[in-house]
Amino acid sequence: MSLGQKLLDLRKKKNLSQEEAAEKLHVSRQTISKWETSQSTPDFDKLASICKLYQISADDLINNDSIFASKTPVKKNNRNIWLGIGIFLYFIAVIWIIVSIPTFKVDAILATAIFILICGIATVILICMETKIPAKDNLVENNKKENPLLKIINSILSLITLIIYLTISIITMAWNITWIIWIIYALILEIIKLIFTLKGENYEK
Repeated sequence: MSLGQKLLDLRKKKNLSQEEAAEKLHVSRQTISKWETSQSTPDFDKLASICKLYQISADDLINNDSIFASKTPVKKNNRNIWLGIGIFLYFIAVIWIIVSIPTFKVDAILATAIFILICGIATVILICMETKIPAKDNLVENNKKENPLLKIINSILSLITLIIYLTISIITMAWNITWIIWIIYALILEIIKLIFTLKGENYEK
């Protein structure tokens, strides 16, 4: 949030008009207007008066968005909730395809169709969640994706998954089932990414 927007919101919270704020700060109404529209910024000697008028610290005014924190955590929490739902649905899909045919004797075609449907719903949720992240958050996410440690983990995990997949498939010759191993690999990778994301948000706080 820009400094101008902060000043505008703070003035409205105090139920002050631009004229009233200008009078208390000993500036013109036009100066208040320029501050709030980011056409100019307050002089250093005015910061103490602004902080006193709006009853905030200089750090809150210039550096932090803590005075508006009621808006930010909701977006992060909503994002994490939907991410968790998406990953949970993938788990449900894997459990369904493993259990439905041998245990519940569900027709293989029907079981596969339900499996694909659940995976599709999970994918749509994750895609919608990503597209709704603000541009600033997208930049943070892109930086996290480029994390070298995450790349190394991904490479090692994919290699281990490939070895397990080929070994089990060759031994059992159940190629029509062992592909589920790659779904499990994708789930584990998403969980690791979630851990990196949550760690990044903790550092931001």
